[in-house]
Amino acid sequence: MILQRWVFLLKMLLLVAAVTGATANPDVRDGCQERCGDVIVPYPFGIGEQRCAMNANFFLNCTSTDDGHHELWFGENMPARNISLLNGTVTVGIDPSFDCYNKSGRQTGLFNQSISLGSGPFTFSDSRNMFTAVGCDTFAMVTNMDATFGAACLSLCTRNVTMSKNNSCSGSGCCQTSIPKGLKSLDITIQSFSNHTDVFEFNRCGFAFLEDKDSLDVSDWPLSRTPKRNDTSNVVIEWVAQTETCENAPANKSSYACGINTNCNYSENGQGYRCACKKGFEGNPYLEQGCQGKVTDAFSSYVIEIKRLLIPLLRY
Repeated sequence: MILQRWVFLLKMLLLVAAVTGATANPDVRDGCQERCGDVIVPYPFGIGEQRCAMNANFFLNCTSTDDGHHELWFGENMPARNISLLNGTVTVGIDPSFDCYNKSGRQTGLFNQSISLGSGPFTFSDSRNMFTAVGCDTFAMVTNMDATFGAACLSLCTRNVTMSKNNSCSGSGCCQTSIPKGLKSLDITIQSFSNHTDVFEFNRCGFAFLEDKDSLDVSDWPLSRTPKRNDTSNVVIEWVAQTETCENAPANKSSYACGINTNCNYSENGQGYRCACKKGFEGNPYLEQGCQGKVTDAFSSYVIEIKRLLIPLLRY
């Protein structure tokens, strides 16, 4: 009798293992790291080995500090904070441009940001990011390196302005404007008209930066703020699997980015295509076997019931 119970127990354990194993959908290639520090790195991105990424465009660098902290890097100097397969985005940290002055009007600090995403599948998100300038004597411009786009922000004030979420950033203390679709490079320059001499008591520095509208909190940028170490803003970068059409891409099986049970969809930025699991499937659409059938509620209940029946047997 005891032997029969253990044989039954073994069969049930194998069944549960098979069920739960079949429903697990890993986001990385076999043998590759899934995360760097707190950031999950799903395929087509990869770290550690080149084979873990779809191609060189998606290979990221994971570094370790002396205290054991791991940092994921997008490009040479942008820390990556989140990667979304669903939205086709990478959120990175970018240093803001700034200029600072002393009481007599002498410039004590200046930094103008310049970033290029190259000719690959990445663009700055026009729907998620806003160009923002903060200061009482601040004129800031954002252009691309090809000089085919330009926008400016003018922010002035004669008294201290409370920076809060209710601030409309319409030009008093801060100013905002949008960026165009498909932008691959940024040059952010900043300057002052009077070197902050008239507003030095409450505003000695001006800032200009791109930031994700969902994470931007103007209260983090009081007029008294000065540059700090690791002073970055969250910027959303959009990506596509390839800069090809959904009509032509599937014909080249060796380079087509989508796995089985997937749809090829055009990205909203018009730069190429992304992959998505078909209805009724879930997982990572960029892995060959990444999209698997969803486990129904009835099937999940069946697995739970099997586990419930096994518990009394484990007591013998």
